[in-house]
Amino acid sequence: MTIMKKLAILFATAVILASCGGVGSQPTDQMISIGSHNLQIHREGKGSPAVVIDAGITDQLDKLRPLQERIARVTHVVTYNRAGYGQSEAGPLPRDAGREAEELKALLEKAHVPGPYVLVGHSLGALNMQVFASRYPHDVAGMILLDPPPLSFLLGREYGDLGAMAVQMTAEWQAIADSAAKSNDAQGKARSAFFQMIASEHREMFGESARLGAAITTFGDIPLVVVAAGKSNPRFGEGAEEYQKYWIEQSRTLTAKSTRSKFVLAEESTHYLYLDVPELVAENILSVVREVRAK
Repeated sequence: MTIMKKLAILFATAVILASCGGVGSQPTDQMISIGSHNLQIHREGKGSPAVVIDAGITDQLDKLRPLQERIARVTHVVTYNRAGYGQSEAGPLPRDAGREAEELKALLEKAHVPGPYVLVGHSLGALNMQVFASRYPHDVAGMILLDPPPLSFLLGREYGDLGAMAVQMTAEWQAIADSAAKSNDAQGKARSAFFQMIASEHREMFGESARLGAAITTFGDIPLVVVAAGKSNPRFGEGAEEYQKYWIEQSRTLTAKSTRSKFVLAEESTHYLYLDVPELVAENILSVVREVRAK
């Protein structure tokens, strides 16, 4: 065989291998039907286990892009917009954590994202991911919870004054949704759908979602990392510092739900851990990825 012919074969082989470089090797955005509605999913990187990230209330996947890009250097990463967020269509009501866990499960299956997954959830997303892990334990290889909301507060057992603030916030979002629903243009309709979804999520976070989270007694022996924010929210008034200490301790108690857990306190971070301390968040996610790979 001539040298030129060998080079041609090697070139052709390289092209074929490049085109088969693995699902998600290039950043991709897709709209995936889960039956009742379409959801927007963004994928980057390649390798396993796949990291699946769920954002906090009102936050769309674009806000997670810098974190996703960091993790994608090491493995396959998935972010998505819940129903009504971004390009995702509005979904059935109510928007509780059980429904959102089921929709995420359907999305990952329809998008052919292989499990088991390393789940990452921030705030409300952390509550959704706990319910996902409880319902689909065989699909979960590990979990990182970023400042998960305190369940005893969500259930109305602590800090009732702040609970009243939350009720008012839900009412304001619902009022915006109802007002925008009267619009005749597409932008107004989309605004109405978005606020309808987040109002329902917020309402259920203090209802069914909290009850579902509180009913979980164990995550078994999956690697679990809980990262808590150290800085208080000044909007919570004079009791903000005390409330923050309570939130931190509530986050710490979650580690008891796995026999392979770790608690991390990011003392200089606000609630938005992945924006304030991105290196710390990325390193804890990748530590779980490495632990799963080593099994």
